[in-house]
Amino acid sequence: DPAGTIGAMKVLVVGASGFIGRRRAKALQDRGEEVVATGRSAARLRKAVPGATAVEWDPMEGPAPAEAFTGVDGVVNLAGEPVLGFWTGAKRKAIRESRVEGTRNLVEGMAAAGTKPKVFVSGSAIGYYGDTKHNAVHEDAAAGSGFLAEVCKDWEAEAARARELEVRTAIVRTGVVLGKGGGAYAKMTLPLRTGLGGTIGLGRFWMSWIHLEDEVGILLQCLDNERAAYVYNGTAPNPCSNLEFTKTFGRMKKRPTVLPVPPQVLMLRYGAGASVVTTSQRVRPVRTLGLGYEFKFPRIADAIADLEGLPAPA
Repeated sequence: DPAGTIGAMKVLVVGASGFIGRRRAKALQDRGEEVVATGRSAARLRKAVPGATAVEWDPMEGPAPAEAFTGVDGVVNLAGEPVLGFWTGAKRKAIRESRVEGTRNLVEGMAAAGTKPKVFVSGSAIGYYGDTKHNAVHEDAAAGSGFLAEVCKDWEAEAARARELEVRTAIVRTGVVLGKGGGAYAKMTLPLRTGLGGTIGLGRFWMSWIHLEDEVGILLQCLDNERAAYVYNGTAPNPCSNLEFTKTFGRMKKRPTVLPVPPQVLMLRYGAGASVVTTSQRVRPVRTLGLGYEFKFPRIADAIADLEGLPAPA
């Protein structure tokens, strides 16, 4: 093995049936590692991650069962209610509790297990930084304000409790994940594909994005590299404005992008949840790059070309 990494492992993936979790579990299996997957439905887990050991567990019902940790070397926590959607009171509660209480119950299960895993990689989100406007921030920045910032702050605090168990703990603050088969990309590009879309407002707000393959790559890096024991941004090194994303997509797909979408339209559809796609977040993965991760898709044009099956841009 390369210096600074650990060998083949048995890995527990929490949230393995989700958009990132499925790809994460498959990446582990592709390199010969054994995967244990937890979720509310064993049947759904077996369908999402064929070949994995399925352990039923509802994170909201109590600590993770001891059987989930049997022989496990690493744990990856990707569970959480999707943030896209209209933020009713019930939706806000689900977003918060699935992350904060779910992670608390995971760590409590870890504490009660007979043997502890060597490493714990827990998800978080760049919502931690709040609205950064045009200011670039990196991992050392303080928490921002707002609902998502508070959720992320409390979510990370629960994950950090694993350090009290002497488990190496890395936290990945993920940006807007662009990938096929789910996530934000299909929703973002649908109006642009028809030629009836454009920027959101003037398109000046910043979008800190990441290709799904790089998100999985960073999670693997944090799992493998014994130096990974802090917070890391899961964002590409070149965040872009909504205007740049829109114009790049239109140019590469030869679609007009002249009809801006008023932010008020998104507010009508998603309420306060519209902030997920309208908040300006200019985030740099400084510590992630320092860990040695090399991005496959560092520019938005690189990501769009891959997802659209187009030649790689010069």
